[in-house]
Amino acid sequence: MHLPGIHPISTLLTCLLIGSLQAHADGLADLKAALSRLQGQMPLKAALEIKTSSRQGDGKDAEDRQGQASLTLEDSSRGLQLLYGKDVLMRAENEQRANSKDKNSKTPTLYALRALDFTELRSMTSAAATLVREIEDSTYKGEAADSYNGKPARKLTFEKTIDKLAERDRKYVKDFEGRLTIWIAADGTPLASTHRVNLSGRAFIVVSFEQHSDEDRSYSVVGDRLVLTRKEEKNRSSGAGERQENKSSMVLQPIT
Repeated sequence: MHLPGIHPISTLLTCLLIGSLQAHADGLADLKAALSRLQGQMPLKAALEIKTSSRQGDGKDAEDRQGQASLTLEDSSRGLQLLYGKDVLMRAENEQRANSKDKNSKTPTLYALRALDFTELRSMTSAAATLVREIEDSTYKGEAADSYNGKPARKLTFEKTIDKLAERDRKYVKDFEGRLTIWIAADGTPLASTHRVNLSGRAFIVVSFEQHSDEDRSYSVVGDRLVLTRKEEKNRSSGAGERQENKSSMVLQPIT
């Protein structure tokens, strides 16, 4: 039995549409709920590998640098600590000694260690808090069905705006595009994310510049916390006749 003037098939389609829209709208809520429960404080010990490279200039005059180092990271009630193995310390010391004699000698260990940044390390061991801040600084655009590593996933997209740049920098930027994409599991747990920023502009009237930044991340749950197990970043910039490209990767392997 149905009400006069209301076709049962139309009613069914309407219910399905409403259900679809509700599911579509729940992705952000599920993500926020997952991030809230994954900000745990259980002790974490992990092996950390960092690789860096940079290229400045073009052609035969380009300057290339490479860096690589492996360390142990601990995050516990005592705080965040990096443990430098004896092999790392010995390589760094040998590179310093060689570089004091020849300024053109390669220093891959020192170059990698100098690239370590507290905020990056903290974002790897406490990835949920970092994602919360990034979401708060973005505009939610929507959700779509997708896959990650061959399994069903939900893709959430966010837009970044130029007003998130420092005021002193905004006045030079003419074009800006920023997008954050997060893949989540059925329960909202983050699986991976990408962050893309492209901007261009002009400074001091005659100097044009461009900058492109790509960052890819993979996540995992360890105990009661979300950790960043892989982070790869590429930055390309050009301006005033100069070109520069920087790449870095950080891999975190929890030790049980």
